[in-house]
Amino acid sequence: MTRARSPLRPAGAIAIVVLAIALVFLLIYGVLSKATDTTIDDSLSRAKATPAPGFELPVLQRGAVEPELQARIAPAFANGRLALDELRGKPVIVNFWASWCAPCREEAPVLEGGRAEAERLGAVLIGLDMQDVTSDARAFLRQYQVGYPIVRDRGNGVARRWGATGIPETYFVDRRGRIVAHVIGRISRAQLRRGTLAAVVGRAIAVEQGGARKASG
Repeated sequence: MTRARSPLRPAGAIAIVVLAIALVFLLIYGVLSKATDTTIDDSLSRAKATPAPGFELPVLQRGAVEPELQARIAPAFANGRLALDELRGKPVIVNFWASWCAPCREEAPVLEGGRAEAERLGAVLIGLDMQDVTSDARAFLRQYQVGYPIVRDRGNGVARRWGATGIPETYFVDRRGRIVAHVIGRISRAQLRRGTLAAVVGRAIAVEQGGARKASG
């Protein structure tokens, strides 16, 4: 004769319900904590500059810039890492890219061709390589003769904090460390110049749409 199973005791049932609720909240927290921050674009849509999220990343390539800028950024590269705060006082252009991104390959000549003008205006162009294989990134730099400084983020944490949802994307930071312009997608020479001028004068301009891009993971 089979014995009937006794019902769950009230304490046990409550514990299971509490555990289930906790797991749901953890799942929601995990999704929200990985969500892309839209603060920057929201501010720029109102023509308002916003502080650039800081980062400190390994230097993949020191690059070469005009002598006046070189004297300023050389100490920042001394330990093989670069923190954005170390460039405070100079306009900075931050370009997010990866070697596996086809639009990034199309964009590379535009950035390399326009960086001399940006440097003459006093701006530092920094490439931020993300979610990439080091050897592939170095091969990209050689193939497209990229000469400006490059830092590397193995993941996409910096991109998420900056609000980037794909690559390439380019941000323009003024001397005070505020983001004043953002180009989503492959940048044009005209957009590069507009963003650089905005960073130099410290005036926020609207987010601009560039060419095609790749979604980031």
